[in-house]
Parts: sequence; structure tokens; C-alpha cells
Amino acid sequence: MHSLKHKILFLLLSSLCVLAVSLIVVFGWHMRVRAVDAAIIKANTDLTMGMEIINLTNPGPWHVQDGMLYKGQTQISHNAELVDHLADLTGDTVTLFLGDTRIATAVRSANGERAIGTKVSDIAAQTVLIKGQTYLGEADVVGELYQTAYEPIRDANGDIIGIFGVGISRSYAQEFISYSLIQLALFGLGLTLIVGLVTYFFSRKIVISLLHETTFGSRNVATQQAAEEVNVSDAGEIRDLVVAFNQMVERFEGIADEMSQVIIPKVAKVEYLPLADVKMEEADGILNDLIKQCCLGQQGLPKGLNQLTLKQIISYLRETNEQVSAEKVAEGVNLTRVTVRRYLEFLEQCGFLTTELKYGTVGRPVKLFQPVRDLMQQ
Repeated sequence: MHSLKHKILFLLLSSLCVLAVSLIVVFGWHMRVRAVDAAIIKANTDLTMGMEIINLTNPGPWHVQDGMLYKGQTQISHNAELVDHLADLTGDTVTLFLGDTRIATAVRSANGERAIGTKVSDIAAQTVLIKGQTYLGEADVVGELYQTAYEPIRDANGDIIGIFGVGISRSYAQEFISYSLIQLALFGLGLTLIVGLVTYFFSRKIVISLLHETTFGSRNVATQQAAEEVNVSDAGEIRDLVVAFNQMVERFEGIADEMSQVIIPKVAKVEYLPLADVKMEEADGILNDLIKQCCLGQQGLPKGLNQLTLKQIISYLRETNEQVSAEKVAEGVNLTRVTVRRYLEFLEQCGFLTTELKYGTVGRPVKLFQPVRDLMQQ
């Protein structure tokens, strides 16, 4: 993973994954607590509603007759219809106890039969039968944990003779929590993918492209090729880097120009070629005429340019007679790019050359010089 954009993407996705896992863990713990609280509240509400329904449908006091639990004239012991009806209304398991023993219940054992004759959990028996209080909390119901609510059943004398209870299976709460966590995980995964894609395209277009531009420009400087300024609209470290690069390129070009001015003889005014040179060949005569036309239009050659080098460059352009870059001309006449570019820009000012920017698939445009045919071929 050597690519900077891949490193940025990996770092961001790793951070998002750590954040997502942390949120799932915290949310799962919070959901577990909230699910338990919600189950206890529901169980307590269903307990109250269930007892109200029993009292309304079966008037009369609770009492024990012949070892059976009765409510008024209705036998409660083994009354599966009553507990099933309450279970359907509440969605809970419903049980009635005589003492601490189940005598009517919707709870079924492992073999599928009703758990008649099984005992209430010790903690519920202690709270309800001995202390006479309502029990709300987790309890073992035939080997499975439930969130339960139990209240005492009292006879006409106020003595506790049994228990009425409802329970919500712990597996129900676990299923609810699992479903919520799966939904959260899917949402987090989708959000992570979206952020990852946005980051990938952002880093590729904004960060990596600017670095590529700067790298391309540095290579051009190293190979003496054209190095146009890199323009950015981004603020911050990337912009500072590009500005520093542009300043470096400008400084290098300034140094190259200063060196060329030292090496090339400085001629403030044009010195026309001797008449003998003009008459040597037709081709030389045309070159000399072109140089004279250019110099007369500019009142002489600029400082740092000389007529011999100008003649050499014009000759190359007439032989090539196509769009060329400063780099190609520099290679053809065996001069530095900076030196050649100054002559080409001078010829452009004279009207002997036209320019065009050529855009490639990557990098900055290249400036191409095209000889003016009717002038170069006169």
C-alpha cells in the first residue's frame, strides 16, 4: 500500500470501522438495559391487566377447595382456557400458582406439555409468598430465564394462598436487540461505504491530482522541459506546497536566464551580416532578410540575443516547418531550453511565429510554435 490515496482511504475506513464497532457495542449495551426495563414495565402492566380481567370475568373471592384453587365459583386449577386467553391478549406466558406450585399455566416444558406441578423460582417465592410483595425481575421459569412479574393471591381473610404471574421470555428481548444491532450495523456499513467513496474521489481529485501536477512539474524542471505554473484554488498545506514549487521554478528560470545572458554576447543593436555572407547562398540570403526584417521592426536585437544563434534557430524552423515545442527546438539546435525559448518568444513578437497550447490527457498544456508560412517561405 504505497499509494498516498490508498493510505488515506485505509486510515479513514479503519477509523470509521473502529467508531462503528464502538457505537454498536455501546448501543448494544444500552439497548440491552432498555430492553430489560421495557420488558419489566410491560410485565407489570400485563400483570395488572390480567388480574383485572380475572376479577371481572370471575366474581367472588379466591379460595381453596378440595386442594383446588377457585375464584368465586370458577375452578382455576387446570383451567387452560383462562391462561391461554390471557396469554393471547398480552403476548406473555401466564401462570397461576397454588402456594408455590403451578396449577394453571401457558408455560410448556421441554417435551411440549404444560408445566403443571412445577415450582416458582426461589427468589419469587421469597418475595411474594413470604414478604407479600410484588416481584418484578428476572426469574427461572422451567429452565429458561424470563422477565417476570408476580403478585400474591389472597383469600377473603387476606391470607396468601397463591401467586398470579406473567413472564416475557429473555429470548424475545435478545431477538429484539439482535435485530436492532443488525439494522445499526447495516446502516453503519452503508455510511462507511459512502464516506469511503467520497473520501476516495476527494483525495484523488483534490489532493492526489495536485501532488501529481507538482511531481510532473518537478520532472519537467529536472529534464529541462516546459514547466508551467501549477494553479490551485485549495487552501492550506497543498496550496503552500504548490506556491513554493512555483517560486522554485521561477527562481530556476531566472538563474538560467542570468546564465544565458552571461554566456551569450550581449548586443544592444543589430549588427547586420556582412554583404559577403548575404550573397553566399540563396538560403542564407533568405535567412538574412528575415533577420533584418525582424530586427528593423524591433529596432535591434534584445540584450542577450545574437544574430548567429537567431539565424540557427530560424534555419531549423524553416527546415522543420511544423508545430514544435521549445524543448524540441532546443534539442535540434543543441541549446538550452531557456535560451531557445527567449529566441522563440522574440520571433513571436516579430510576427514570424504563432503559438498554440496543446492539452494532453495528463499534466499541463505544452506551448507549440508554428512558423508563419508566407514569411518563412518567402
